[in-house]
Order: sequence, then structure tokens, then C-alpha cells
Amino acid sequence: MKEVLIDFCLKFLACWIAPSVLWILQLLKKTNSRGKSIYLRRRLFSISILIMILFDFIPNILYAFSNPDYAREYGLYAAPWLIFIWLGLKEGGYLFSIWEPFNKSELNKLNSLEEKSQTSQDRYFSLNKYPDNSNHSSKPTNLVSNDLTSKVDKSNNNFEYKSLEDEFVMGSNGVKIQQKVNKILLNSFQENNSDIHIEPKEDQYKIRVRKDGVMQNYMEISLKEGKQIVACLKNMAQMDVAEKRASQDGKILTINNNCKLEFRCSTVADKFGESMVLRLLRSDKSILDLDSLIYIKSVRDSFRKVIRLMNGIIIVSGPTGSGKSTTLAAALREIDNGDLKIVTIEDPIEYDLGGDIVQSQVNRSKGQTFPNLLRTFLRHDPDVILIGETRDPETAISAMDASETGHLVFSTLHANTSSSSLIRLLDMEVPKYKLNISVRAVLAQRLLRKVCTCCIEKEIAEKDALLTGIAPGTFINYETVYNPEFEDQDLEVCQTCQGLGYNGRIGVYELLIINRKIQEAISEGKNHLEIQDIAENVQGMMTLRDYGIELIKAKLTTVSELERVCKAQEIINN
Repeated sequence: MKEVLIDFCLKFLACWIAPSVLWILQLLKKTNSRGKSIYLRRRLFSISILIMILFDFIPNILYAFSNPDYAREYGLYAAPWLIFIWLGLKEGGYLFSIWEPFNKSELNKLNSLEEKSQTSQDRYFSLNKYPDNSNHSSKPTNLVSNDLTSKVDKSNNNFEYKSLEDEFVMGSNGVKIQQKVNKILLNSFQENNSDIHIEPKEDQYKIRVRKDGVMQNYMEISLKEGKQIVACLKNMAQMDVAEKRASQDGKILTINNNCKLEFRCSTVADKFGESMVLRLLRSDKSILDLDSLIYIKSVRDSFRKVIRLMNGIIIVSGPTGSGKSTTLAAALREIDNGDLKIVTIEDPIEYDLGGDIVQSQVNRSKGQTFPNLLRTFLRHDPDVILIGETRDPETAISAMDASETGHLVFSTLHANTSSSSLIRLLDMEVPKYKLNISVRAVLAQRLLRKVCTCCIEKEIAEKDALLTGIAPGTFINYETVYNPEFEDQDLEVCQTCQGLGYNGRIGVYELLIINRKIQEAISEGKNHLEIQDIAENVQGMMTLRDYGIELIKAKLTTVSELERVCKAQEIINN
């Protein structure tokens, strides 16, 4: 046995003769191309091992089979090589470097890796494996290729956009995760998804997307891969990769087909791990047109009259993701004729409005909050001011004060209806007299899914006619949802809507003009239902539901979609 070990050690040392010579030559030349040297030493060692296997392991095995009397002796000679064969044939093992091509990208990676290894011995495995934990540092480390990540200069907030379609030539596990992340982001953009939800479960990670306001399953992956994807996205969003308990916020700036995209990222620790949500903000200015956003002409014309007033405050209300910012951006672009000084205070800036509009980003770390920036802009002699969101009493009262001093103020508010928006402002400690003097109109809105053009048109059902008040016999569209469990398997799925029955979304609006009757109701302390009754009966206001029914008649949406979005509000009102 001793002779076998000595013999094997001598043969193993012989395998390192050529790599050692190369290493000595590298030291003598004092070259900085260490990455290439590592690669060549690895390949020479692999070839040497392969030669030893061919001329030592295989002959000993064959001799052992042909001579049973010496099988034990020659089996011992061959046994140690089994370990090296197993290590070399593993994924990413050294034997793969025999046919692995060398390229400049890998050279740069290896050179960078060698330089970093002088200060941190933990960096070497970052090319071959993306670690689940990074406890050795509290600062995010670029452990994988990060061509998708924008380079952020935090001193002046200059952003450089990188393409989503960048290709990666290395075959390491880290880059495979990066490629999967790129695919998820690119598919979400191409399929018009608004959100990506990465949710940990007990034994797996589940990825879901929100398309046209409805959650859909996207894929299920293992816990290990899910942690790697979350870590990769955190690294791209300039978050702390090592921090897994505290919630974090960040953003990824990308570009695809000359279209700038921004993914707003947020993480939170839940029961089984770290959950992450990415929200896609599209900066396509082609949709910023009131003619395309507000379908019904009477509502559109009334809103256009309001946004051309010289003072007062106009509020657009609705839940998160209902298109409030898009409506206000379209309104500002319409009144931007060069005669007005228009400024915006946003968090974040979703659209580059261009023209003569001055846009400002909230920066709470520097004390640049909504109220502080508003006080600053009032010294810039503006005509129109956009406040991205009214979320606290200080912002609400500051906006009211600005509207009373000859400025036209736009703002968004989270409320269910136009009448409940007024009550919400009263809850923010805005005095009734200030509310009556300042507010000119409230536009509440929602988004309904547009019925796909492939769906069928038929006579309205009796129950739907009773539900909506549409006359029996009217032809409307019903969604055609493909279900392979019940439908004919040969039926082709619509390529436009992917068998969902809907494609895209359209807005429903409720415009409340603050006239004398509404002001009296506010002063008398009436609730939002009473104010809404006055608006409907006296002012003739079209409610969200009434607007949606008109869209059904125009064959743009369906009864089931209207019920999904407006049913809860209808129950409250009744």
C-alpha cells in the first residue's frame, strides 16, 4: 500500500511540472496578465491529468480484468485516479477547461479577480458560484456580470442606461443567474407586465407578474435559485446584498429598443425568506394624450376647461396603479404652450415631459420633501405646479396655500371616489373654508381591461342587462378565455391576448366640479355619499360605473370587468 501511495504522489507531481514552469516564467517576467496565466496553468494541468489517466489508469484497469491474480494490486494502482475523474467531470470541473475557449472577456474577469484576491480571499469563487450569503461585507459586491445595471453617480444623480439584450460569454453559474434575470425583465417589458413579484414559499420560490392589473403565475424555481435571483436583482438595484432582514428600496435603469425603462425595486423579509417586487415604469411619451386617455368627449371637454383655469387646485384620485400620474402628465403637456412657467415635484419622475416644463425629484435624504420643494418653487414665480402626491397634512395645506396665491396646482390623492377625496382632505386637517376656496375639481379614475378583438360579439344576457341598465337586445362583447381543460385542444390560442380575453387597459373617469352646491354641502359637513348624490342629481356627474357602462356599449370592455373593478364601490354606495 505504501508503494502505491508513493507511486501515485510521484505521478501527481509530474502533472504539475509544466504548470509550475509556466508559473516560474510568469514570476521572472513580472507580467500583470495573471488571468491568462491562471487559465493556461489550469489547461496544462487538465491535459496532464488526462494523459496520466490514459497511460496509467486505463492500462491498470484492463490488466486487472485480464489477470485476476493481480486484480487487487493493479486495482489499488488505478483507484486514486477515480477521484480525479469524478472531480474533473463535475459541472465546471477542471477537465472542461480542455475544450473551454479562452476570450478577452474571461481574461478581464480573471485579471480583475486576481487583483481583488490580494485583499479578500473570499472573492475567488465569485466567478464560479453566486453565493447565497455575503456576510463578509455589508457593502454590495459585484459578484456577477452586471451589464444591465445602470452606473449611478450618487453625487449628481446622472444615470447611464444599459441595454437589456447584452450577451454574456462566460458559462459560470453566476452569469446563468444574470441571464435568467435579464430574460425575466425583458419578457416583462415585451408582454406589457407592470409588476414582477418574487415570493418565497416553504420549499420553493414563486414568481408572479401583474398584467393589465391582474396577477398571473410566471414560474416556480428552487429556493437556492430564488435566493440567487433576489441577490442578483439587489446588486443591480444598488441595494445592500448582505442585508436580508431590513426592507430596502432601489431602482434599475435599462434601455430596450431606444425605450428607457425604470424598474423600482422593493424588498421585505417575510416568513420564508426575502420577498421582492419590481414595478416597471414606462417612459413612453406617446401615450400622454388626453384624446386617447379619456374616451367620452363630454368628460374630456370638461376636464380640458378645468386645467386651463388660472388658479386653484385640481386633484386626480384613485388607488395605486390607476394611471393618475399618466393623466396629469398628459394634462401638463397639453397646457405647455410656452406662455406658462410649469414646475413639477415628483417621486419618482416617471415621464420626461420635455418642452418648457421643469421637473424636480424628491430627495428626502437631502431634506428635499414635497413641502420644502414647494416652498422653494414658489420663489421661482411659477404659473402651474404639479405635486406628485398629497400624502400628509403639511403637503395638503401647502398645496392649498399655493393655489390661493394665484397658482394652478395639480396633485394626486389616494381615495376611492371624487367625493371621498374631499373627505380625505378634511381628515388631513384642511379647513372647510380653505377646501371650498381652493379646490376646483376632483377627477377619480380606474383602469379597466380592454376586451380583445378576437372575442365574440353577442346579444347582452338578461342578467347583465338588469345589472347594467343596458337595453335588452344590445350587442356587446364578451371575453373569450381559452381553457384547455374544457375547450377543444385543437383550438388555436389568440396570439394577441394569449387566451386571456383582454389586451391592454382603458381608463374610467368621474369628474366632480366644485360648484356652489358642493361647497355648501362641504360647509354643512355632509358625508361623501350625500355629496355624490348632489353631484349626480344636480350637476349631472357621470360616475365611474356610468362611464364603464358607456365603454361596454362601445364594445371596449366587458360587464365582468366592470363588476370586478367597480363592484365594491357599488355595494358601499347602496
